[in-house]
Amino acid sequence: MAMEYTNLGSTGLKVSRICLGTMSLGVKPENQAEDIKIVQEAIEMGINFFDSANGYARGRSEEILGKALKGKREDLVVATKCWAGNPTGGGQNNRGSSRVNILRSVEGCLKRLQTDYLDLFIMHRPDEVLPDLGKNPAPTEETISALTDLVKQGKVRYIGTSCYQDWKLVETQLLARYEGYEKVCCDQLKYNILDRFVEQQVLPVCKKYGIGVNIFSPLEFGWLSGKYHRNQPPPKGSRGESKGLVNLESAGADRFFDILEQLEPIVKDLGVTMSQFALAWLLHRPVVTSVICGPRLIDHLRDNVKAADLKLSQEIMDKVDKIAPPRSGNNPNYMNHYL
Repeated sequence: MAMEYTNLGSTGLKVSRICLGTMSLGVKPENQAEDIKIVQEAIEMGINFFDSANGYARGRSEEILGKALKGKREDLVVATKCWAGNPTGGGQNNRGSSRVNILRSVEGCLKRLQTDYLDLFIMHRPDEVLPDLGKNPAPTEETISALTDLVKQGKVRYIGTSCYQDWKLVETQLLARYEGYEKVCCDQLKYNILDRFVEQQVLPVCKKYGIGVNIFSPLEFGWLSGKYHRNQPPPKGSRGESKGLVNLESAGADRFFDILEQLEPIVKDLGVTMSQFALAWLLHRPVVTSVICGPRLIDHLRDNVKAADLKLSQEIMDKVDKIAPPRSGNNPNYMNHYL
């Protein structure tokens, strides 16, 4: 396997097309040794891009990632995020996109990651998606101004966003162009075969402004892992068993199963797993920079990384378009709850 690398948006920063997501690190403190092993094996596979957040496992994700990257830091690209809440707790100003929360959060991230700088610092969500924050959101100019100051201080190298609405992404670019603020170089968003909503407006904006695109939930929380089948009970211990993010009895389950059952013959002919196919499909999509894989087990990581070697013909890509039409899906991350 030969890992591919590409520029992050319109920057010169080289990142691997598979990014290791670390949301699972630290969830079970007793598994720290296994968590560190996953990170180290990812590095051996050629992955140089790591994504975390101050809210993952109440900060333990960053702590474990920092330990795992010790001695290798300068060769790697470390991204982390803030917004939803600070692991240390606090009052009303320990969340959201305000200057005070951003500056405080960065200091905590640097300590937990045991590093002097962050390669990429991301606003985890826009304030507009939460009812309480959305009623009085921090101005985009305040957010971008604070992030720009962090770049000038050398604590952050590049800035990014996650699930920003199309209009808000445009606003960040105009502020950078006309007010001299740092340019957002990438947006992190949910995108996969089952949910192509972002093709409607967000991805065209990213293409227009040279904003890199990092994908989370590429397997739709496990729906595209190949483990779920119509009228069959979910595997023991899977997300489908808890009926949370994967509910096999939900209103949209039949649509998902219809798509999966049409994809299965294609996947079988290629001799790959459904997860490898789903990840490879994303890597073949225009504008996509990298795909975030967040394995809970090393075996999952080994399976996912093989997608980087899978080449899909235009004929296969066209078949997927017929099965799961472009711009289809319903992504709840873009709801403006306060309107």
